[in-house]
This record gives sequence, structure tokens and C-alpha cells, in this order.
Amino acid sequence: MTITAPPAGAVPQGPAVLVLEDGARYEGRAYGATGRTLGEVVFSTGMTGYQETLTDPSYAGQIVLMTAPHIGNTGANDTDMESRRIWVSGFVVRDPARRVSNFRAERSLDEDLVADGVVGISGVDTRAITRRIRSAGAMRAGVFSGADFELSEADQLELVRGQEPMAGKNLSGVVTTPERYEVPAAEGEERIGRIAVLDLGIKRATVQYLSQHGFDVVVLPSTTTAEQIRALEPDALFYSNGPGDPAASEQQVAVLRELLRDGLPYFGICFGNQLLGRALGFGTYKLPFGHRGINQPVLDKRTGRVEITAQNHGFAVDAPIEGELEAPEGFGRVQVSHYSLNDQVVEGLECLDIPAFSVQYHPEAAAGPHDAFYLFDRFRQLVKKRASASTSSTSGTEETQ
Repeated sequence: MTITAPPAGAVPQGPAVLVLEDGARYEGRAYGATGRTLGEVVFSTGMTGYQETLTDPSYAGQIVLMTAPHIGNTGANDTDMESRRIWVSGFVVRDPARRVSNFRAERSLDEDLVADGVVGISGVDTRAITRRIRSAGAMRAGVFSGADFELSEADQLELVRGQEPMAGKNLSGVVTTPERYEVPAAEGEERIGRIAVLDLGIKRATVQYLSQHGFDVVVLPSTTTAEQIRALEPDALFYSNGPGDPAASEQQVAVLRELLRDGLPYFGICFGNQLLGRALGFGTYKLPFGHRGINQPVLDKRTGRVEITAQNHGFAVDAPIEGELEAPEGFGRVQVSHYSLNDQVVEGLECLDIPAFSVQYHPEAAAGPHDAFYLFDRFRQLVKKRASASTSSTSGTEETQ
């Protein structure tokens, strides 16, 4: 892919086209880098937080369409980066800002798109494209600009249809940390213990909040084995959000099964929820167009409270939302703890006989609502309770001896 940069601060005016695998075409203007990009086209319903969306590793392999019409007006900065780079394959907006108007801005959004080679398109009817995706489902797509805009319609469509679908893809190896790193518990916080975090596409805010809740955080590559995690002698285990098909991550599922049998307390979010479901023996399936945005309503069955949540997932756990279930893999009783009020999709799992739970959304909520922030404290209390019970059991054994 050949990438060329527009003048600093300018919105490119060259022609571009978005091509969907069903043959639909939407012509507009180039935005960001120019060239060719392929991926699964999805839409995000957030009214704000475009920088957090772009730098969320969960969006790897996807061309993201923003349903909010005006994008880029607050520019971009280093503070709001959720990872080391932009991960989306492409970006689709209706009206890109021609001027940055925010005191926190360090540069324009276009500059970041160009720097990371993200091919985008603007000036298209994002409402019409969203309606098409909602009807037909997320599908393979491509954005073509610059010299690639001159390809024939047949050649462009062939490139779009020739790419692999999202189903069956394992992308955690693309977005994970290349090497282990550690973040100590925040100063002034009660230290809870060491938590092993499997990075499947983690966001900076998640690591920060685990640290602020008293954990010494050890972030590990996605290929880390159960033996390597045990060697760290962690007090808890965390699986992060991430992209791809959970059915293609059997290595991480096998590791999780081993450590759940060890009794290690577990918390998973987003992709980590799907992998817990598979570790327990439930299936997963691909949603028609997924849940993406910072305004997704979820019911917490324990409290009856409705949470407005930040989400980005195209797959879900296949389990009934009512009643207690027996985990097919022998982990005892499980129940669905949360579900979507839009379509009754499973949004959380709670194990009743082992110390493990997960949610399908992003409780670190950056950018987004803070309704789900309590989950970090719930996990903190679970780990403390587990440690206390273990200490009492050891003391009782010593007294008996």
C-alpha cells in the first residue's frame, strides 16, 4: 500500500470509494492516508471518544464507521491514546473537522491517521451505510483512494471479496505486548497482591485501574503458558479485551481452564468474557453487526440496575440468560450475570463454585460512562476474600497438626 500525506491541518480532497462485499459503493473524499485498505466494516455509535476508539486494539482488522456526523473537532493528544498506535484498518466519517478547537489538542486527527497509515474516507452518507450494515450484517469491505481509486470496479470488488472474513481469525498475536512489563500498585493504595494480565489487546486505562485498586500488574504476551503464569505466583488472573474470533483462541482457553482448576481468582472483560465462556464449555457465535459504542444498555441481574456501557464486540457467548447452569467442563454452577437490553445477548458470566466472573463490556470506560466501574472493586473484594479464606485454612491446618 502506497501512503501519501496531505498538508498539515488540511482535509484531503482527492476522490475515494468505500466498497462493500455485497457490491454497494459509496464515493466520497480521501481522509487520512491515501491508498488501499481492507477489513470488516462495522459502525460505532459513540458521540465522542473517537481517539479512544481508534487506539483500542479490539478494533484491529476492522474499518470503523462513526455514526456521529462530525468527527475530529477536538483533535488528538497523547493522553487519550489507549495503546501505542491506531489499530483500525480504515476510518469512515461524514464530516471531518477542518479546524481543531480544543485546548487539549496537540495535533489534528488527520495527522494521526496519516502517521499510522490509516486509509479513510469522508463525505459519505454514514446513515445509509449504517442502515445497510444493520440489515445485512457486518461484512468485508475496502476503502480505495489515490492510485487505487483508479482500479476498475470489478477489481476493487474482487479484492474485497478475496480477503478472509473475521470469523476464524486469531488477532491477539498482532496486538499483544511483545514482551512482559510490570506496573506496581498505585502509591497510597492497600496492596492486594500480584495480578497476571494476559494481553489480548489491552487498553492503558485497564492497567491503570487495576493498579489503582491495589494490584501489582504483570502484563504478559498472549502466548504465555500456564506454567509461566504459575511461576509468577500470582494472586489473581485477568484476561483483557481484544479482537478476533474466540473460537480461534484455543491456546488461551486451555491456559484459562488449567488456572481455573488451580482456584486462581479470575476477571475477564470483553474478549476475556468470551474466552471464559469457552473455558467453561459454552459455545460462542458471531453477531450480525455487533455492539460498538459507549451507549449500550445492560441489565445487572444481581441488582436490577441498568448500566450504560462501553462496548466493542462482534462475538458473544451462547448461553441462556435465565437460571443456573452446569458448566459442561466441570466447573460447577454458572449463571449469566448481565445481559443486553437491546437484544438479550449475554453480557456477563458469574461462576458460583469457583472465584471467577467476567463481563462483555469495558468497565474502564475511557471514553464512556462510569456505570460499570464498580466491577474493579468487586474483583478486588473477591481476591481479598479468597486470600483471607486461604490464610484461615492454612492456620487451621497448622493448629490441628
